[in-house]
Amino acid sequence: MRQTRPFDVSTRPPVAPEGSIRQSFQDSLVLDHLNLAKSIAARYSAHTHDLDDVRQVAYMGLIKASRGYDKSKGVSFPAYAAPTIAGEVKRYLRDHCWVVRPPRTIQDVRRQVLARTEEMTQVLQRTPSPEEVAEDLRLEPCQVREALMAGTSKRPDSLDAPAGEGREGLQGSLSAFGCPTDRLEDVLALRNAIRDLSAEDRHLLYRRYYREETQSTIAEALGMSQMQVSRKLSKVLVSLQTKLLDDEVRLRDGTAL
Repeated sequence: MRQTRPFDVSTRPPVAPEGSIRQSFQDSLVLDHLNLAKSIAARYSAHTHDLDDVRQVAYMGLIKASRGYDKSKGVSFPAYAAPTIAGEVKRYLRDHCWVVRPPRTIQDVRRQVLARTEEMTQVLQRTPSPEEVAEDLRLEPCQVREALMAGTSKRPDSLDAPAGEGREGLQGSLSAFGCPTDRLEDVLALRNAIRDLSAEDRHLLYRRYYREETQSTIAEALGMSQMQVSRKLSKVLVSLQTKLLDDEVRLRDGTAL
């Protein structure tokens, strides 16, 4: 009878730890689906100079998807990974790429509009109008225009950007005589001077010049005579004028130095 030799543990073939197998599986998923992450990044990046940053975020989403994927559930990896990658890209664009962040609803509408515009362009062989996109998405045309205009909040126009023929650039229009910002410096100086007034004097100015109440109405409300209100207003205005002139002189002298 053949004698059975005891099994030598040292001759057993090495078995890779479960963690290493899992890591290798994840690595292969990531390497095999880099193009999926690239395509999703390109879909959501409206500016080519942003594409590298968005692509890196998409790769991170791909890695995250590989770690959470369970093949036994019967879902293909691309179908599982695509929403995860897109979610990471959307979150990045929402949180980091707005200089002036519009409301969340406008951001959501903008994503719908951009995606549908791309699809309709392929079908129509031309860029659809905002009205056509609005009708397709069952939105108001003004909503579509507002969503498209929101894109300028990501990359504001430069003050040095050239304007069309016969028109001034943005910097020229801001510094032009009669521009709404022409007296902005004076307004800011007046606001600072008003802050130094007492609460009683600020309230008096508020009623007279903001609410445009008459002196007699103010006098009745404050239990004063109209003459007292008139004298107090004159005193406050002189005080403001003096402070503004003093500030202007100090500023000029400081500049001269």
